[in-house]
Amino acid sequence: MPDSATPSVLFVCVHNAGRSQMAAAFLTHLAGDRVQVRSAGSAPADTVNPAVVQAMAEVGIDITAEVPKVLTVEAVQASDVVITMGCGDTCPVFPGKRYLDWELPDPAGQGVEAVRPIRDEIEKRVRVLVDEIAPAN
Repeated sequence: MPDSATPSVLFVCVHNAGRSQMAAAFLTHLAGDRVQVRSAGSAPADTVNPAVVQAMAEVGIDITAEVPKVLTVEAVQASDVVITMGCGDTCPVFPGKRYLDWELPDPAGQGVEAVRPIRDEIEKRVRVLVDEIAPAN
């Protein structure tokens, strides 16, 4: 399948240290190479939230190597679907892109107990997204 037929998704939250990292990891885990996955933040943190790393490890997904990335206009332009997670209007808008806003609590400063329900909600939403944009053959 040519790359142009592969849908691309960009997850955006302010720090790219929690919600967007979990969503990107779930999408990569569930869809594999059927989807191009990116994540970024409008004001990226230095590291991914350790409680987020721990919560994802509990479901068998290792994100220890992930690093928060800055949101670029190019990343938005290269994506078919842009999913914001509380970054408000800091995300550039381009015609022809599909935009979704997932209202989710921010796991920043929270322990793993608080992160687990956020993780589980993100997984549910990502599963629905995969079924929409890249169903398994």
